[in-house]
Amino acid sequence: MTGTGVHVEREDIVTQPAEACQGPAPTNLALFRQRLPRKPYHTDTLGDGLRIRDVQRALAARYIQPNGPTHRYWLVYDVDRSGAALDWNDRGAPPPTIVAQNPDNGHAHLIYGLDVAVRTAPDAKTGPLRYAAAVDCALRALLDADQGYAGLICKNPLHPHWRVTEWEPRLYELGDLDSWLDLSAYGDRRKRLPDYGLGRNCNLFERLRLWSYKAIRQGWPDYDRWHEAVLTRARAYNDTDPALPDNEVRATAKSVAKWTHQRLSPAGFAAAQSQRGRRKGAKRRGMLIPRVKEMAAQGASHREIARVVGVDHKTIGNWLRLKGKAAQEGE
Repeated sequence: MTGTGVHVEREDIVTQPAEACQGPAPTNLALFRQRLPRKPYHTDTLGDGLRIRDVQRALAARYIQPNGPTHRYWLVYDVDRSGAALDWNDRGAPPPTIVAQNPDNGHAHLIYGLDVAVRTAPDAKTGPLRYAAAVDCALRALLDADQGYAGLICKNPLHPHWRVTEWEPRLYELGDLDSWLDLSAYGDRRKRLPDYGLGRNCNLFERLRLWSYKAIRQGWPDYDRWHEAVLTRARAYNDTDPALPDNEVRATAKSVAKWTHQRLSPAGFAAAQSQRGRRKGAKRRGMLIPRVKEMAAQGASHREIARVVGVDHKTIGNWLRLKGKAAQEGE
């Protein structure tokens, strides 16, 4: 079996020592505690709804929010099968960092710790987020974990109610997880990712980003109005089942609104349009010049050539003069 399972009681958990102190590295359970949001969602019973309180008080709950709205430190999978704490090995999956298992039915949350957090509300490029989402979706498929799991809260591995085991002591890079997985189904960037885990974040960001590039040009609103419009659109796009938590939607909307408002402007748009126009004109000219030269060599007038190729006769004259001058300079 890959990894060495270590059962850890809550009393064994130590806190992170100060950098100046010497001592053993903290367990990943201690790191789980350190990485918790300042005011996480939490509850003792799922049917009673969620509360938000200071992390010190939230730690006493059976279920807790492991990740904040803008960064994903932990990939969590809900495996509703008896023996879930071990069957990842039979499926050829990487060993989890932490397993929190229900002692009554054997169901478990498998928690994979990332060395570098994934930013779920990136400022511009979707490539890193899409890669992380592909890894997330592929690992869920390999584990045959619940696709309807929202991921907002998980079994709190610091609570004594659960049977907790630490497996892989090292935190994962995405490339480490990738080596266990087949990502070929997620390679086409034109295709929407499954609406699971980071896939939902990626799909929302991509839809919102593409919409914003056009929408901001409708009056170039001030930032407050623009942010409100982007947030409204983001909430409308958050139509998956389960949907993303509203705090993650707000974080994505803020990221898109801030980036587009800072970098897109009427002057910048006009300059970009002009540059695109020049590139398009140069490409079209390159395609037409051979036909223009051929007709000119056959004795056709500038007006006759213009009617055939669909440009003004003065443009034809300019093209031929430039080509003639270039030929003379090359002799």
